Amino acid sequence: MTRRGWLLFAAMCLLWGIPYLLIKVAVADLAPSVIVLARTAVGAVVLLPIAAARGYLWPLLPLWRWVVLFAALEIAGPWLLLTDAERHISSSLAGLLIAAVPLVSALASHLLGSADRVDSGRLLGLCVGVAGVAVLLGLDIHGQLGAALEIGLVVIGYGTAPQIITHKFANIPSIAVISSSLALAAICYAPIAAVQWPTHSPPGKVWWSLVGLSLACTVVAFLVFFALIAEAGPNRASVITFVNPAVALLLGVLLLDESFTLGLALGFPLILLGCVLATRRSSVPAPMPAVAEA
Repeated sequence: MTRRGWLLFAAMCLLWGIPYLLIKVAVADLAPSVIVLARTAVGAVVLLPIAAARGYLWPLLPLWRWVVLFAALEIAGPWLLLTDAERHISSSLAGLLIAAVPLVSALASHLLGSADRVDSGRLLGLCVGVAGVAVLLGLDIHGQLGAALEIGLVVIGYGTAPQIITHKFANIPSIAVISSSLALAAICYAPIAAVQWPTHSPPGKVWWSLVGLSLACTVVAFLVFFALIAEAGPNRASVITFVNPAVALLLGVLLLDESFTLGLALGFPLILLGCVLATRRSSVPAPMPAVAEA
């Protein structure tokens, strides 16, 4: 990649590695619906006019049902579930469990008839990755099965939603789909957040976390990610999936004093190795669509 490509790549690894830390700080004083509303509303206000000005939204109208489904699987559902799960588990554990997304993506791509077949090496990768998830769950969950289930649903959503981009929005710029999805999610969560709005004023660190989640991790992150795709291509851009969990782990341990447990030490390398093996291309790769990570 070019120097600009590496700079964009490094920025993305940070921008989508820190949401777990910021969510953990914000959810101590705010309901998950309020946090999700802040992220989606600010993102929609900034990104939707950009997509509209470029004429990207009109082609979405005949496909509105698919936009709704994508919004539910990629943003509205996962962002709420992830935020709620972090009320019970550490940010580092949440980030590492999300690292299993490429495993689900590879399986979903195969089940939907992708030309990129699952050979023995990729099958081994799926098995190794699942083993890593099992290690994390077995050693670190400690009875928080509800949170584990929520993260599991997040992984399924993140892993399957990009297939809609591939099969239904292949010729439509990703910013149109993402901005529309953010707007739909904001509309859905506005009345819920209004009811659950805090009755007291949260501390300053909570508001700064919301600002970071909304502006840095949503608006700036998507703009940088689109620039990275244009600069380095979708397949190189997707490699951030392997780096983000490590950033989440490092920030959680250093800034939130979260424990570096045996489950993290054993489970993360297995998940990472499994993802690398499972997502190897056995034929000419198709472009990977943009996805809305944490």
